[in-house]
Amino acid sequence: MKSRDNVSGICILGILIVLVLLPLAAVLFQVVCPGMEPEKFDLKNLSLLLDVFVRKLWKKAFLNSLFLSLGTTAAGLVLAAFLAHIRVKYRFPGAKMLDMVSWILMIVPSFILAQGWVYFASGNGIASAWLGLKGISHFVFSYWGLVTVMVLCKFPMAYITIKTSMEWYPARLMHAARMNGASALKAWWSVQLPLCIPAYCSAAMLIFMDTVGDYGMSSTITAVYSFPTLPYTIYSAICTSPARFDMAGVLSLYLMVLIVIAMVIQYLAMGKRKYDFLDNGTEQVVPQKAAPWKCALLSGFTGVFCLIALGIPVGSNLIMSFSDSISIERFAFTLDNYKAVFGVASNLMDGVKHSLSLAGIAAAIGIVIGFGVAFVLTYSEFRLKKVIDMITLVAMAVPGVVLGIGYIFVWNQKWLMSVGLHLYGKPSILVLASVAAAIPLINRVLVGGMAKIPKTLLTAAQMQGAGYLTRMRTILLPLIHDSSVSAVLAAFGGSVFNLAITTILYPPNFSTLPVYISDAYNDLKFGYAAAATIVGGIFIITIMLVLEYLLNLKKQNRVNRIK
Repeated sequence: MKSRDNVSGICILGILIVLVLLPLAAVLFQVVCPGMEPEKFDLKNLSLLLDVFVRKLWKKAFLNSLFLSLGTTAAGLVLAAFLAHIRVKYRFPGAKMLDMVSWILMIVPSFILAQGWVYFASGNGIASAWLGLKGISHFVFSYWGLVTVMVLCKFPMAYITIKTSMEWYPARLMHAARMNGASALKAWWSVQLPLCIPAYCSAAMLIFMDTVGDYGMSSTITAVYSFPTLPYTIYSAICTSPARFDMAGVLSLYLMVLIVIAMVIQYLAMGKRKYDFLDNGTEQVVPQKAAPWKCALLSGFTGVFCLIALGIPVGSNLIMSFSDSISIERFAFTLDNYKAVFGVASNLMDGVKHSLSLAGIAAAIGIVIGFGVAFVLTYSEFRLKKVIDMITLVAMAVPGVVLGIGYIFVWNQKWLMSVGLHLYGKPSILVLASVAAAIPLINRVLVGGMAKIPKTLLTAAQMQGAGYLTRMRTILLPLIHDSSVSAVLAAFGGSVFNLAITTILYPPNFSTLPVYISDAYNDLKFGYAAAATIVGGIFIITIMLVLEYLLNLKKQNRVNRIK
């Protein structure tokens, strides 16, 4: 068993090193060796690390990313905690709508949401031209406005995390505190809140990582408002002529430093204390029906919030898709944008086809590797499995723009041509990068599912003579079916709408759906880009619903046979 665990662990560790650590190391190595060319190796280039505080663009990008991430994390955590509190404590009309909107916002890529906000809040947008809200443009395209938009995009993961932790109530501990004279607020502050520290720390970390590494939002907002961030500046450094590899390496290093600092702060905040409190004194929270006036207040607040968070960006895209002008002030209803999307000359369907094939392959490969990672972490005795866990965490933290650039440096070496592994400029490099981006999410979902299944079940089956594949097929896979479906769908959806990786790595004549929409938007074809967004989004969501049905079909047939 130990020998088999070691072989499996070594294979998984090797795959993760190639997919994650090697590209990341290649990006950081650019500081002293631009372009990975040995003749350019110079340790004196380390002095560039201090230039981030001297060069205006570098400094501005660093400070913008830092303060935007801090502001979004603080505001997003407060918002997510408040929403989770009212959702868990009260039962009111619209409560489930809050969950649904949160899940939708987690799926919709940030660049599409940003496009909707641009259509709504620009100087001649919907808010100014139709609603007469002249000050919206000045607010949205400012620091606090961007924080607000980011919070509305990034709060769902924190909301889901905190809500899950609050669904169990440490009744015995709370009763003990009350019996010793603590008020309800004091008991909550001193007992229940400290037990939720892991959830709050995880929620804050998720918001921070997602914000500091977000490329889609910054690349879209930049079209109307100059607010350079580290991911967008890194991408610009590679795309300028001549390419600034050293600049990309330095800024990528600082981007990773910010994430590492956030991880250290999270670790220090949690300390070595134990937070497990699920025992026979724990009760599952049942939402209580609120008083009529409070019920009306909560329902109204939830409705307005969902309308702002999801209705504005999606509705603005829908309205713009029927506009014959880039300006809402000169809006005239037309179907020309949709005719162009479905026209013979349109390449949208090619982009959709490429994105679907890419996402399908990435999800299939990712679920196999992710299953192996989760199995090693949960059941094996491999000594280096903590290293594997750390690599998956690093992979989750690495922004897509950094990962994509790393793949250029690794797979664009001249010597790889002689062995047939020169992948840059080929669709296969997109597949590898998409798999690397999908593995962390797949792993986290599957580990959660496997954690509920005791190893003794697999051991008992083995003692009865069941082989490895038999144990997987008859015991483990059926028990983690729901987790596996969620992991596949998450990987598929993430790969379809991954703008950063596809923008950096897509080969010539291989445009993907995100790149196709982004290019149309950057060419100021707002109506056409909006129509492509609506059509492509509906098509992809339909495919995902069909995929979910097919993946659950076997389980449903098994349930029907049991009945």
